[in-house]
Amino acid sequence: MLEVTIRKVRPEDVDKVAEIEAICFPRAEAAPRESFEKRIAVFPDYFLVAEIKGAIIGFINGCVTNSPVIYDEMFQDTCHHIPTGSNVSVFGLDVLPSYRKQGIAAQLMQSFIQLARRTGRKKVILTCKENLVHYYESFGYASTGLSASTHGGSRWYDMTLALPDDTSPLA
Repeated sequence: MLEVTIRKVRPEDVDKVAEIEAICFPRAEAAPRESFEKRIAVFPDYFLVAEIKGAIIGFINGCVTNSPVIYDEMFQDTCHHIPTGSNVSVFGLDVLPSYRKQGIAAQLMQSFIQLARRTGRKKVILTCKENLVHYYESFGYASTGLSASTHGGSRWYDMTLALPDDTSPLA
């Protein structure tokens, strides 16, 4: 089994992150390098990378918001990041093709969900294509239907993972 390290992104990771994004997403959907520079500067705490022997092979990132869903402007402008927001979004979960189907994306997602819990968020939200709805449901996300997002000219589905309030007494 591969020994994967999950860590917070660093500014010097921007080129590799942008390269992986260009491999994992169609051109119309992929975020450009400049967008990653801004994301790393504004919300590095919600930007995790996966490494094997020091080489980045995947990542997950998103901003904090009060919105119950992702809307297209969130991808374009970091001003939509609200540090005190109740929800955290997932903008992308990318793993290089040669490392897929080995549980790396799942490790990134679980780390991101744990981060959201530790920092007191209420929900994790994302959009995905129809063929990935079942995958995200395996983490506990629920589909709330077709998204208003038209990012990259694609059809997206809103997914929400409600995080239990760990401070409330158990029933």
